Amino acid sequence: MLTALNRAPAEQAVSLLASCCGCRAWAERVALHRPYPDAASALAAAEEAFFDLTEQQLDEAFDDERAAVPVPSPSTAGAHAAGIALRAAQQEYRERFGRAFLLSVDDFPVEEVLDQVLFSIRGRLGHTPERERAIAAEELRKLLLARMARLLTG
Repeated sequence: MLTALNRAPAEQAVSLLASCCGCRAWAERVALHRPYPDAASALAAAEEAFFDLTEQQLDEAFDDERAAVPVPSPSTAGAHAAGIALRAAQQEYRERFGRAFLLSVDDFPVEEVLDQVLFSIRGRLGHTPERERAIAAEELRKLLLARMARLLTG
């Protein structure tokens, strides 16, 4: 997929990259520096472009995000209760901070994801808006790099 990204017309490359991060300026910057010799170089460029986002551009990226962790299907009574708790916590987070709760869950075993999300969201609800913005930005960086890695491996 790296070859396709490198060879795509500029607008098509921006569209592909926009699936990783909802900030158009980020996608344009990453597309501008093509061709990339390898996936590691593309990921490094993606990360650098993320760190260069302005506050307004970061807001644009946040606005494009949805809840990072979907509510699981209620296969058991426990999962049903956890799903209700998660929906309530996500709503409380959105009301407090004005954006979806973001958490990169790639490092957690599947069976622990829901517990980790609930634990994290409850802890982060107590943060100041400034502290939480910094944490949310770091989680968004991890999410976009994971998305970009998946895009590049196709």
